[in-house]
Amino acid sequence: MQDKLIIFDTTLRDGEQSPGASMTKDEKLRIAKALEKMRVDIIEAGFPIASPGDFEAVKSVSELITESTVCGLARALDKDIDCAADALKPAKSFRIHTFLATSPIHMREKLRMEPEQVIENAVKAVKRAGKYTDNIEFSPEDAGRSEFDFLCRVIESVINAGAKTINIPDTVGYNLPQYFGELIENLIKNIPNSDKAVFSVHCHNDLGLAVGNSLAAVLNGARQVECTINGLGERAGNAALEEIVMSVKTRKDVFECDTDIDTSQIVHCSRLVSTITGFPVQPNKAIVGANAFAHESGIHQDGVLKSRETYEIMRAEDVGWNANRMVLGKHSGRNAFRTRLEELGIIFKEEEELNAVFLQFKELADKKHEVYDDDLQALVSDTIQGSGDERIKLISLKVGTETGVKPRAQVTLSIDGKEEHANAEGGGPVDATYKAIESMVKSGCNLQLYSVNNITDGTDSQGEVTVRIDKSGRIVNGLGSDTDIVIASAKAYINALNKVFIHNERAHPHQV
Repeated sequence: MQDKLIIFDTTLRDGEQSPGASMTKDEKLRIAKALEKMRVDIIEAGFPIASPGDFEAVKSVSELITESTVCGLARALDKDIDCAADALKPAKSFRIHTFLATSPIHMREKLRMEPEQVIENAVKAVKRAGKYTDNIEFSPEDAGRSEFDFLCRVIESVINAGAKTINIPDTVGYNLPQYFGELIENLIKNIPNSDKAVFSVHCHNDLGLAVGNSLAAVLNGARQVECTINGLGERAGNAALEEIVMSVKTRKDVFECDTDIDTSQIVHCSRLVSTITGFPVQPNKAIVGANAFAHESGIHQDGVLKSRETYEIMRAEDVGWNANRMVLGKHSGRNAFRTRLEELGIIFKEEEELNAVFLQFKELADKKHEVYDDDLQALVSDTIQGSGDERIKLISLKVGTETGVKPRAQVTLSIDGKEEHANAEGGGPVDATYKAIESMVKSGCNLQLYSVNNITDGTDSQGEVTVRIDKSGRIVNGLGSDTDIVIASAKAYINALNKVFIHNERAHPHQV
């Protein structure tokens, strides 16, 4: 019998800490439903005390999810823990995850606490969480740089206080696989009550070693890994869920454990997160990149044609490639459209939202012959994010471009309900369009990133444009899609501007 490796997904919490990756409540619900369908064990839905919006998002995920355990993060403070418990109350199964730093530099410079005070506060936090649930996780923040003997004392104390999961985070991505694996092994060996808790790891990718460190920990006794879809996360990101899961599945000769993940949902989940956050997946990304199963070399192609196993260690179909081919067209009816969206985990509470997306689907189906699942995901994101209480809306766009003539754009926007017009020239049609928009909006934002990706194959594919803008140090991403790249670009820029102008301040949680 193999042990179970628990998959703890923190895309909705730690993944959202990527600059510009903030998600709306509805977007979080779509991702949560996809994670549940993939059979993720624990979904860390957010940091409830960070803002009213975070609280509502965690509460809504708790109401929606029935098969996975929903988790909320809380600092080792009574108010945080009480707030998390309140947000998680509707969940069928929930966990409170509390944390406190244990490294000398964090205790000295950030907490301004003596070691004994840290132990006292950690125990107090776990006992406070125990008022609400016996499913308690404790993380000694910056464990990777903590003194070993003190770390053992803290962990032994919180296990005695009721913590059932002990997470060892490599908060700053400083560790190396060999030494991190040894740390996990030695903690389990030296803490007298270690058998009373599941040991977990949460590794950051600053040195590109998050997956390597996590797997080294699993080989040395860790039985939970905290990870995110596509490795999304603050700075260089986190351990990528898809890489952890497929490494364990592919190398069953090495790992004495396995997951319950439905791997056929991996690609779908990856594309959903990419579409919602506006963070494209690089083509050579392991497992979910467009080139992950592509073979250019003639020798490789010949080998694969003769026997797939010569150059492929896993099947593309096992992670969801080629399974995402349900096709709708302009003759598809409303019921077929609704049914396919439900199969993709997209369920509308309001009939008006479904109607709006269906109208956009019909317009898209007139432009391109076949509409695929990826088109539908992009369409839903584009329509929903463009249907809220937005200050800026695109009314019309006309561009002119020809050889030897400077491109020009004519843009009409609705700004706070008032229609405005502007013309501008630029180095290209997109540059001209952005200059025309900026002449009306006068946002003062700096464009940091402009990226175009095709959603499906073919020259009639929708283009998906991602922009990243900076306004006084606040970074937001904007996303837009259309079969016309210039229109998609305008949508993306306007989407980002609306995020800047309609913004509820959100406290940035400490990182675990």
